[in-house]
Amino acid sequence: MKFCLLASLFLFSNCLFAQAPDPGNSFPKECLDATEYQLAELINTYRAEKHLPAVELSVSLSYVARSHCHDLAETDVYSGKCNLHSWSDHGKWSACCYTPDHKQASCMWNKPRELTSYTGQGFEIAYFTTSSFDSPEEYAKEIFDSWKKSSGHNEVIINKGIWKDVEWKAMGIGIWNGYATVWFGEIIDTAGKPELCK
Repeated sequence: MKFCLLASLFLFSNCLFAQAPDPGNSFPKECLDATEYQLAELINTYRAEKHLPAVELSVSLSYVARSHCHDLAETDVYSGKCNLHSWSDHGKWSACCYTPDHKQASCMWNKPRELTSYTGQGFEIAYFTTSSFDSPEEYAKEIFDSWKKSSGHNEVIINKGIWKDVEWKAMGIGIWNGYATVWFGEIIDTAGKPELCK
């Protein structure tokens, strides 16, 4: 199967980490790799086409996004009835099995506050592929196009449907071993903005 894409109305090129981020350490300054940066550019270009403001990149939400990608890639939490918004019990966060009925939605929403100094809620879109790509641009476009074709993901990105009255003020990007997540938040991240990794 080329990719697996899950839409959630409530609602990742490899990262430059040799291991998963450790939420127990003091919060590091994040940088985005080429694919992550390109994905952010695609999202904001698309928003501009819809006459929407760009969403500022967030150090905190990128940390959450990257942490979740590592968790998904290194555990079996995403299986059976649990979808890509689920979190294992192998980290310094609350575990949950996110099911289609959204009963565990608060488990996702609370992750930025559990893992960082970000005080707002986080709303995630997620993607998985087993494909390989020739360039960061090709990889980012595959992820973005898949979300754009999915009504639930698309609505989150461009504030349609139940998201029409929401104003995104922060965005975090994470990609690791075929997993991609983008986290959106309604408040500015006082921890700052990630740079492109050198």
